[in-house]
Amino acid sequence: MRLIFFGPPGAGKGTQAKRLETARGVRQLSTGDMLRAELAAGSKVGLEAKSYMDKGELVPDSVLISMIEKRIAQEDCKGGFILDGFPRTVAQAMALDNMLLKNNTPLSGVIEFKVDEQELFNRVRNRAEQTGGARSDDNEEVLKNRLAVYHKQTAPVLPYYRDREMVTTIDGMQHVDDVARDVDRALGDL
Repeated sequence: MRLIFFGPPGAGKGTQAKRLETARGVRQLSTGDMLRAELAAGSKVGLEAKSYMDKGELVPDSVLISMIEKRIAQEDCKGGFILDGFPRTVAQAMALDNMLLKNNTPLSGVIEFKVDEQELFNRVRNRAEQTGGARSDDNEEVLKNRLAVYHKQTAPVLPYYRDREMVTTIDGMQHVDDVARDVDRALGDL
């Protein structure tokens, strides 16, 4: 099972990915975590990425794809993986598809977590009140900026996968257990 979880910040992608990691043995993969691991290891990919980051430039798609290819070849990804936060552009989606096809591991599907963005602000307020604002992303201004970036850069990728009939949309505003039930149903079709 090779999935992409898609949706704005706060939609519950990470919560559902962690649940699937435990329940089904699929690995949640965050490009940010992978990049930090490559940098810490001083790998060729990590050093190449660092050269761009040190100049304040974005890491090129080719480097990110190479990093993902290396990561999904590891033993803990043999049962499948969930990409969360990647791809962020259509070019990245196309490069990812080409890499997966080259390795005979095509994408199984894309799950979109549909949410009411005003309710996301309410969630942030409630979480901040409950935790005393312990998380750095527990404020409305950070969420507002993250949503703007999502709409500008990432949301345009969704039609690419819709055109290929790979997207299953789930109501992310339901209780977490109901979202999990719907994810499981969607995976039954994959």
